[in-house]
Amino acid sequence: MWNKGAAGVLAATRTVAAELPFALLGFDCDNGSEFLNHHLLHYLHERKKPVAFTRSRPYHSDDNAPVEQKHWMWPRQLLGYERLERAELVEPISELYREVWGPLMNFFLPGLKLKEKWREKSQWKKRYEPARTAYQRLRDTGVLGRKARRDLRERYEGLDPFALQAELERRLKPILAGAAEVARRPAGGIDRTATLKNEN
Repeated sequence: MWNKGAAGVLAATRTVAAELPFALLGFDCDNGSEFLNHHLLHYLHERKKPVAFTRSRPYHSDDNAPVEQKHWMWPRQLLGYERLERAELVEPISELYREVWGPLMNFFLPGLKLKEKWREKSQWKKRYEPARTAYQRLRDTGVLGRKARRDLRERYEGLDPFALQAELERRLKPILAGAAEVARRPAGGIDRTATLKNEN
């Protein structure tokens, strides 16, 4: 989304909900105004099957820990830490996530999930589940219907991780180049590097 306006958040939420292979039962968010608004509330509550809308407790940042821990893997690992300030990059980034990065991450790149944590004297011990992809985790939950399982399996079998990786690198180059161009500009909006080249 280009900004945190209610219309953009609602449109993005509709897109995500339409692409989920399972029923949306609940929607939990932090306390940002982009989520806590009447537009999103009405959309979730007035669906054919209403969705529970909850939010994290104020001043309890660890309420969102399972989501926050993915911030590096999903946006930062792909796009870095530069501020993206060009509106024309929004659609290419959205297409990259939807058509390349999402399928690559969900179907082919396994991740660990914490199974249990306990304290022994002064140290915390952790035990993780075997590494699995999001596709494998979803498939093994048993919540998918026969058609949804078949559709996901056919999609998985039709993907090539090496082709996805190559396409990712191809599409990512102009996006990062556009972000770097803005980062080089001083506060006044003039690219001093380009100015010096022209003067020489």
